[in-house]
Amino acid sequence: MAEPQADEASLEQQLNATSLSSSLTLDQKFAIVRSIGEECIQEDELRNLLDKKPEPADEASLEQQLNATSLSSSLTLDQKFAIVRSIGEECIQEDELRNLLDKKPEPVCYDGFEPSGRMHIAQGVMKAINVNKLTSAGCRVKIWIADWFAKLNNKMGGDLKKIETVGNYFIEIWKAVGMDLEGGKVEFLWSSKEINARADEYWPLVLDIAQKNNLKRILRCSQIMGRSEQDELTAAQIFYPCMQCADIFYLKADICQLGMDQRKVNVLAREYCDDIKRKNKPIILSHHMLPGLLQGQEKMSKSDLSSSIFMEDEEADVNVKIKKAYCPPQIVEGNPCLEYIKYLVLPWFHEFTVERSESNGGNKTFKTFEELTAAYESGEVHPGDLKPALSKALNKILEPVRQHFKNDKNARELLKKIKENFQILGNSFFLECSILFLQQYSVLYYHRQRLFFFHFEALSNVT
Repeated sequence: MAEPQADEASLEQQLNATSLSSSLTLDQKFAIVRSIGEECIQEDELRNLLDKKPEPADEASLEQQLNATSLSSSLTLDQKFAIVRSIGEECIQEDELRNLLDKKPEPVCYDGFEPSGRMHIAQGVMKAINVNKLTSAGCRVKIWIADWFAKLNNKMGGDLKKIETVGNYFIEIWKAVGMDLEGGKVEFLWSSKEINARADEYWPLVLDIAQKNNLKRILRCSQIMGRSEQDELTAAQIFYPCMQCADIFYLKADICQLGMDQRKVNVLAREYCDDIKRKNKPIILSHHMLPGLLQGQEKMSKSDLSSSIFMEDEEADVNVKIKKAYCPPQIVEGNPCLEYIKYLVLPWFHEFTVERSESNGGNKTFKTFEELTAAYESGEVHPGDLKPALSKALNKILEPVRQHFKNDKNARELLKKIKENFQILGNSFFLECSILFLQQYSVLYYHRQRLFFFHFEALSNVT
């Protein structure tokens, strides 16, 4: 690909994408810095400097770490590919992704969410990390606030006003935690407004997708709503996958950057391309799903408060939840505490420090997840050492969010409404469960009484 001409834009205009430097490898940092000079005295000293002087882990939030902007056009294709590919646990297909980054200066990435209650740390921190990586590599990110979809899926009781409140609360969190919203690289788009604006384009697309797929294929996508194929779905929920598939084309997305739980509908979009003979298919970049904190929880649950850390949790709440978290000694597989370190702490701070007394081995700083897991499996690092260090790191990440919701009037009011709505919904859910229990118990009691009566009558006839 031809090098950009110097007269195409000023340096200020080109510097509209910021980059989280801690997400770059040493080789990537060296390549960027070394590319500036025709001569370097000495290269080995430069490499050593970049390796030995990371940004201090305890000095700032993600927003403060983003104080050095990066000219994305100065990155090589390999560097862009490495940054974007690092986001996904799975990529379909890697050769298509490389070709896209080579041919298109600003690929469009699509992400979306249902506004459905409080935000847990995977939604808050992981999304901020991933979005900032994408923008640093030159991508544009469209975040689809799926308010209509939340209504279809009966989130927040299907109340659109409550759903809108949650959507605004989510945006406030991403601002506070440090998602790079400067420079126009990130757009928040409300599905209701966008669909209504171009309804004549959107609905024919939805109908065509629905027409080209049978019911069985659509039901296989029910996982995207947190449902299963065996659930009794409403007609609205059956229509949901067709709409989400249409979103990808409606937003002109090149990359679907969603969680592994959304994989099936993204594959549906690629299959639809085959149906309509479209050559350029959306690339699927599926990120890892953080597990719940308790044993056997494959995914965080907002309904189980002990399984998730929420973005505005107080320091004491985080400490208690991590203390109770499943963390078996010397076991890495299925250990949620280690996963939090791998996907949240290390990408954020570029290191993880375990603080111990000298008699217990002293402090130990790990630069890579491989170093940490080796020490943990050997027993060098005990859960009693790991958990306090994890709590400390997570609290540093969350502190700017807490302060924002304490000091910003608008944010404070949003959080108050969220908690009130959750209390109401929680009480309604408890009442529904209680009624259901009483109904079932009444039926059981009725049958027990009839059984006793028939048994007594039979004994009377014998005697």
